[in-house]
Amino acid sequence: MIPGPRITVLGTGYLGATHAVCMAELGFDVVGMDVDEAKIAKLASGEVPFFEPGLPELLAKNLDTGRLRFTTSYDEAAAHGDVHFVCVGTPSKPGEMAADLSYVDAVMDGLLPRLSRPCLVVGKSTVPAGTAARLAERIAQEAPAGVELAWNPEFLREGFAIEDTLTPDRLVFGVASAEAEATLRSVYAPIIDAGAPVVVMGFATAELAKVAANAFLATKISFINAMAEVCEATGADVTLLSKALSYDDRIGGRFLNAGLGFGGGCLPKDMRAFMARAGELGVDQALSFLREVDAINLRRRARMVDLAAELVGGSFGGMRVAVLGAAFKPDSDDIRDSPALDVAATIQRRGAAVCVYDPAAMDNAKRDYPTLGYRDSALEAAKGADLVLHLTEWAEFREMDPEALGSVVSSRQIVDGRNALDPELWRAAGWVYRALGRP
Repeated sequence: MIPGPRITVLGTGYLGATHAVCMAELGFDVVGMDVDEAKIAKLASGEVPFFEPGLPELLAKNLDTGRLRFTTSYDEAAAHGDVHFVCVGTPSKPGEMAADLSYVDAVMDGLLPRLSRPCLVVGKSTVPAGTAARLAERIAQEAPAGVELAWNPEFLREGFAIEDTLTPDRLVFGVASAEAEATLRSVYAPIIDAGAPVVVMGFATAELAKVAANAFLATKISFINAMAEVCEATGADVTLLSKALSYDDRIGGRFLNAGLGFGGGCLPKDMRAFMARAGELGVDQALSFLREVDAINLRRRARMVDLAAELVGGSFGGMRVAVLGAAFKPDSDDIRDSPALDVAATIQRRGAAVCVYDPAAMDNAKRDYPTLGYRDSALEAAKGADLVLHLTEWAEFREMDPEALGSVVSSRQIVDGRNALDPELWRAAGWVYRALGRP
């Protein structure tokens, strides 16, 4: 075991469970804590309550070593940790764009009264600028001497969370003292020694680092989707336009793939919370462009529905539509703000019989969209379909045999919402192939 601080992780959702497992993998003695008894029972038994490649195996390994355990007790968490990572969610407030910080505050309510010795409380949750300063004041008033706050935002990509935790492209430390920085460096020593750059800053800058990164990525995605709108009007091909742009080192090709747009639990809500916070600070004009970024993203969903309608003669009444994909992105079972399910539900409301298949997100989709039809494979979902929509670019779909799928459909028509299929291959198999932003 690596000598170093004992670690607690407060909140065992996607971020917290991943962080707890990875800290144990680095050799630390880790306790994961959550008030959700069912979630803790699953994790303690070696079951990950969400889909993330490689995490179940790493969880089982570190439970077996004894370096990792889980609890619902704040008393146990407070007694164990020298470093307490706060990893709870910050969803949008109901009916608002602003972030709901009630889970962050609830952790402080549970943890601070139970602390009895010096330690470092480290926020990883995505929060509006100014939150850490408020929490630091609270710690100074309520916690014992020697308890300090730091902010260490996460930059995880779903489907690559282990890689992004153990080999991140950067570590951001928001600190108010050299001691806090030294403690964080001791926690991340194996990662820093492997070459990860560290950027040290104040609380507000660290808070902005995460939301600014997400806002920039959302802007880049929406930019190429705006170009897709122009391509559709001019007969140009957005995939070739993107390729041409990608060779410019100032632009690059990552997040420059036109399609159905972004969804999930991070980019949309973080961008909207960023705009809301800017408004509270009186600098809302600085982020006014993000409103159009959001609007462009949502327009791609409407355009997908319109394109699908064109292929079935303008009306979905009596049509059978197969939807390949439910998760907002591949290698995830996350359906929050899923463009695929939004499109599927819209088409169903307009009269189509819709069948959905996704390799990982079926249970979540059935829970939140119970009126849609579901099948256990792509071939079953496409059986008798008048139209197939490819809406989440799983490898399984990218590698589909057009002939095999064509043998079960009523009509060989497909709309590629992710520009991830080979048009020549599909057209050679007799399919009418359409895609967003392409002739």
